[in-house]
Amino acid sequence: MKDAIILMLLKLLGNLPLAVAQVLGTGVGWLMWCAGSRAARVTKTNLALCYTGMSAAERRKLARQSLLESGRLAAEIPVVWRRSNAWLQKKIKTVHGSDLLSAALAKRRGVIVLTPHLGDWEVLPALLTLHSPLIALYQPPKDKALDEYIQHARRRPDTQLAATNRRGVAALTKALRAGQIAGILPDQVPDAGNGGIEVPFCGEPALTMTLVHKLIQRTECEVLLTYVLRVKGGFEVVISRCDDSIYSDDTYESVAAMNRTIARAVATAPAQYQWEYKRFKGREQVEPY
Repeated sequence: MKDAIILMLLKLLGNLPLAVAQVLGTGVGWLMWCAGSRAARVTKTNLALCYTGMSAAERRKLARQSLLESGRLAAEIPVVWRRSNAWLQKKIKTVHGSDLLSAALAKRRGVIVLTPHLGDWEVLPALLTLHSPLIALYQPPKDKALDEYIQHARRRPDTQLAATNRRGVAALTKALRAGQIAGILPDQVPDAGNGGIEVPFCGEPALTMTLVHKLIQRTECEVLLTYVLRVKGGFEVVISRCDDSIYSDDTYESVAAMNRTIARAVATAPAQYQWEYKRFKGREQVEPY
């Protein structure tokens, strides 16, 4: 029943103008904040762990802003899914660092694009596929009907989805060796015992995937960080280099460098990061939630 309701809401929201969906999403975010929801509690906990130098009042203000932005994100994603690449490209107001992507692709070793839960990553395929075919790692929901809808919504020209399993990883490896782009959400917590180690994220131990390090070692690909910020009238895309140690042969050094790169990006627009995600679950020490 829950998944059926979610599917119905996704379809309804997808038909709305982007600005209208964002306004509705803002209202949802405000309700989550005022109601002291689980999302609000997790957000406050994560910010207390990651921004110890902030005053309590500053963290509270940031937590409220973050819930509003998360509400906007939840409402605008179905709209983004329903729109064409051409429509989305018009909504991208600024692109920083496109020369970095072109230079990386020119080496023909493939490019991993790290897209953390910052801003609206669903906009990226419309831009990235202007440069190369894209394969994106994808964690399917358990509900079959919801999974089919999301896969259909995400299916764009020159875009392939790869499930988070061995077959999906093999597809990522093949695409990279063909000189293409592989998109990965690097701040998802892996299942225990399934390719993760604990390294700092914003100074706090966090179980973090080792997949990116393994793909670098297998393919000698390039890695860039990319995120999409919500701005007036549309979106702003940022493409930047990663911490050089991400190419280290040492697993810990490489994964820690990836988290430093993500934290650096989050610091540019912390309100647009999904702090309501339980980023510090699954670690050996006591979970904070």
